[in-house]
Amino acid sequence: MIATQVLGALRESVRTGSFAVVRPDGTTEDFGNGEPQFTIRLRAGSIVDFVCEDPLMRFGEAYMNGQVDVEGDLADLVSFAIQNGIAPISDAPLGFAGAIRRAASAGIRSCTRQKRDIAHHYDIGNDFFRLWLDESLTYSCAYFRSRSDTLDRAQQQKIDHSLRKLRLLPNESLLDIGCGWGSLAIRAAEGFGARALGITLSEEQYAGASAVIESSGLQGKASVRLDNYETLVREGTQFDKIVSIGMAEHVGEARLTQFIRSLEALLKPGGVALLHLITGATRGSTTSWTKKFIFPGSYIPTLAEIINRVSQRDLHVWDVENLGPHYKLTLDHWSDRFERSVPFIRKQFDDRFVRMWRLYLRASSAGFREGIIQVHQILLSRGQPSNLPLTREDLYSGSERFGRTSQRNTCLKFNRGASGDAR
Repeated sequence: MIATQVLGALRESVRTGSFAVVRPDGTTEDFGNGEPQFTIRLRAGSIVDFVCEDPLMRFGEAYMNGQVDVEGDLADLVSFAIQNGIAPISDAPLGFAGAIRRAASAGIRSCTRQKRDIAHHYDIGNDFFRLWLDESLTYSCAYFRSRSDTLDRAQQQKIDHSLRKLRLLPNESLLDIGCGWGSLAIRAAEGFGARALGITLSEEQYAGASAVIESSGLQGKASVRLDNYETLVREGTQFDKIVSIGMAEHVGEARLTQFIRSLEALLKPGGVALLHLITGATRGSTTSWTKKFIFPGSYIPTLAEIINRVSQRDLHVWDVENLGPHYKLTLDHWSDRFERSVPFIRKQFDDRFVRMWRLYLRASSAGFREGIIQVHQILLSRGQPSNLPLTREDLYSGSERFGRTSQRNTCLKFNRGASGDAR
């Protein structure tokens, strides 16, 4: 009786679209009207099992463990759930989106805890990320001037777009907070003539970036430290320009105000900073699945939360750009490359790991597709800026005033090897 009532409620909740369920005995049941967008194939149990207090955890674990399969795009399944409110995904999306939306425990997260959380995701191994990221190992939203751009081109364009927004000049000091594998710091030094320092809490990223800086002969122009931004604050170091891409999501809600305060302290008066981060359309928390398996300790603020904290400091907002559609394209590229690399990934990890990352990437794409998460670039200055032009024309004119062009990719490069070529 209860199962019948639950199925009836599930049917009534489908306002748009449709899907099919194949039971363990091979019988099929359709939900919604029209051709199914995807099919859920149960290896055991019933679809009723996922209609519970925490459906996202239940489904995520079942999918990871091979107890349920999805025929079709997992992103379509997540989009369907968002559109129909079957699960509270609009308040707590799956995957990158969810990791990223409400996470962390309340209270102050220590640097040790933050480093451990970062290691959970980013220290899986450079060999893993080499398989499916672009040549520069840039693990953040790319910038597509055209939908036909390759991922490598789009990531280069994102780096240059970000540095040009800063109006980075030769010999200026640049701090990259959360530098990843160092591609932006290297480009800033080699292409813009800046003195760039990147900091990261990931030992794998630190080792990879340091090796490329040394092999490229950029010592003295670019460097990387395995350190936290608060250490630099205590040292009293200040920079002409600061950039932070995809890092603010990891500081946690309780430390978000301190992060903005540190940003102000690290920036010279008149200096300019660029915050590039994922934001939530509404305030909410991560799913328990994401918190457990993908991004422990992370928190996605709304744009309003960031602007409110900035306005409480001597920081001025000059430009805000939404790159949400670009991240959807980026994730689709990552998913395609990931799937082509699955035979090689399985040499390092088991099928459960593969399914977990597949769900993370496709659910994240759905989150950006539906607009429940976005990416914003926020250009700030400490006090009045020293060299911002009156218009944005320099960003799009093709002028070489900011940054020297090159016939080769000047960013971080790793040799993939024949078996790891995911392009």
